Amino acid sequence: MLHGSTPGTAPVPPPSSAPAVPVLQPGTGPVRSDRYLPVNPEQALWGRLPSDADRPVMTVPSAAEVTIDTLSHEGLLPDQGSDPVAFFARHGVPREHVLDDAVAVARAARRDPEHDGPHVVTGPIAVEGAEPGDVLTVTVLETLPRVPYGVVSNRHGRGALHGEYPVDGTTVSVFADVVPGPDGLLGRIPLTESRDRYARFPLAPFLGITGVATPGERLHSVPPGRHGGNVDVNLLQAGAQLHLPVLVPGASVYVGDPHFAQGDGEVALTAMEASLRATLRFDLTPAAEAVQRFGDLVWPLVETHEFLVPTGMDPDLDEAVRACVRHAIAILGARYGMEPHLAYAYLSAATDFNVSQVVDLVTGAHARIRKADFEDLR
Repeated sequence: MLHGSTPGTAPVPPPSSAPAVPVLQPGTGPVRSDRYLPVNPEQALWGRLPSDADRPVMTVPSAAEVTIDTLSHEGLLPDQGSDPVAFFARHGVPREHVLDDAVAVARAARRDPEHDGPHVVTGPIAVEGAEPGDVLTVTVLETLPRVPYGVVSNRHGRGALHGEYPVDGTTVSVFADVVPGPDGLLGRIPLTESRDRYARFPLAPFLGITGVATPGERLHSVPPGRHGGNVDVNLLQAGAQLHLPVLVPGASVYVGDPHFAQGDGEVALTAMEASLRATLRFDLTPAAEAVQRFGDLVWPLVETHEFLVPTGMDPDLDEAVRACVRHAIAILGARYGMEPHLAYAYLSAATDFNVSQVVDLVTGAHARIRKADFEDLR
């Protein structure tokens, strides 16, 4: 449906055809959980993260599941015209394939472009009984694409090659459509502006932002931190978990920045940004038990069926990696009783350390510790 483009380009719309995935307008299509949270433009935050002063839009018990609609910011921002219908129409998207909640949020315009981030944030959701010192575990049960297209943008002189790209200093938005493949859905990006050849890559949907509220003022949506937020670890796909330290009563968890796919590093500034409908479960671990399972949870901890994934964050990438190594040593001690100097040696021999992203003001690193390495401790 959509093609590669830069501003000012007017690609010829392709022949009409059924989309590779159904368009999930608010309240339509599959909703896995009995609890459903749409994007309400009067409640959703745009560019800021909830604080302890923000009233929860929903309160749930521990172990509850919630289906949550999320919105990509691409097509909503001022440098794209603040009109998603017009923006996507220029690239062959019919009005019925543009999300109604995206149109509503763009019109609400409750964002300061000089001081706020780009992300649309859904929530917060309070978890009954959550108190500082507890750990909240967010389990990703399902991530459904809401549209059959996405956008990768390079803008604001940012990205790994800032100063080199974008070449003329303007915003470059590259469009990718969703096409069927032999083993599932694929993203498709053109090799040239003539759009006669394409690269194809597997979709791996996940939420770039999952976090808990902090005391005080609302934080900017871009930098991640102990609260989680814009962590951008692409392992947080269906089946994965994110363990977060509770920082305020009720935790007040929120989500946003949905992606269809992202390479480690996210080097051009954004991933393949596209809206998702996610079903999540929220489990609370009380403080006393949390110390035994997680130690002092300084940074968010990702967990998959295969890996423990400690994270580290800092404006300096070298320091982010060092923080990640310290986190990995600490979690091996808490989870398995491994002595620090032996954990350090194990990590050097057996664990990959990856760059999560280098574009969110605070850079991120994560490690992949194989859980199978600790199944037989004799």
